[in-house]
Amino acid sequence: MKIAVVFDTPHAGWRHDDFQREMVAQGDEPEAEYEVARALATHGHEVQMIGVREDLRVLLDALDAFKPDLAFNCAEGFRGDCGLDYVLATALEAARVLYTGSPPAALLVTRDKALSKKVLAWHDLRVPGFVSFHNGIPFRAPEGLVYPLIVKPVAEDASAGIARASVVRDERELADRVAFIHATFAQPAIAEEFIEGRELYVGVIGNGETLEVLPVVEMVFDKEKNPPEERIATKHAKWHDGYRERRGIRNQFARPIAQSAREEIERLCRTAAQALHLRDYARFDLRLTDDQEVWLIEANANPYISWGHDMANAAEKRGLDYAAFINRIAQEALSRRAVIA
Repeated sequence: MKIAVVFDTPHAGWRHDDFQREMVAQGDEPEAEYEVARALATHGHEVQMIGVREDLRVLLDALDAFKPDLAFNCAEGFRGDCGLDYVLATALEAARVLYTGSPPAALLVTRDKALSKKVLAWHDLRVPGFVSFHNGIPFRAPEGLVYPLIVKPVAEDASAGIARASVVRDERELADRVAFIHATFAQPAIAEEFIEGRELYVGVIGNGETLEVLPVVEMVFDKEKNPPEERIATKHAKWHDGYRERRGIRNQFARPIAQSAREEIERLCRTAAQALHLRDYARFDLRLTDDQEVWLIEANANPYISWGHDMANAAEKRGLDYAAFINRIAQEALSRRAVIA
């Protein structure tokens, strides 16, 4: 097939050959979009890399010239703003090009932690109690929520804005953290009840009856170095290698989980994927309590699929090497075209 790999880039004016040279220069650990391009080429597809900085006409013109059978959407934002990751999906919709991943509406809804929780709660899925605080509205202490709470920006990803100070124990700490989020991120804050338990990540791949729940990944914390309220996926806990080593934090395939909890994890993920209109692949962040209650914390319609990271590792454990994992996503998108036809 002819597949366009579409992504956001800081390089204005670059074309396929420029990206090809950069991919070679980056060696064995290139950017995610280059890994995807390599994986697709391994399966014999004709690949064209289309990077967009700030002008959507670049994308539309390149699509018109290449006329792909499919676009593999690797966009993580637009114009340097991760909150605009839906823009390239919208452009692909407008160009009537079949593409991988979730549609713009799903990207927008899952970006908003409060809105997505409302949708999930309406479908009777177990989510923490929460309240949102909008910019410019005087702070009022929430009623009916049980401390401690965890406070986050409502529309950031990659754990931006989440630190040990995010877990608050009273009204004063809550007000201070909400003010910090407003000032730092210029967006609403969400405060939700802190669920003490194991931090689980569950990827899914497929659509409808083909939806497959991948092996569960767990962020494990050294209990001697991390009290319960600090066993959270802060930005440092996810991305800072030195911090992870000092605090005894690692990601691994999940330790044993009771059969009843495993069944509930699968049910939650399947129902949430359908409720949020997610497509082809997605990831869910869960908490598992000591009494085996499963709580759905967040849905990610545009998860990181780079080689060596959680979703790719989970797919490999299921028998899909990286090239097969990426090709599977492409095939899932193509199967949707057959259903539409």
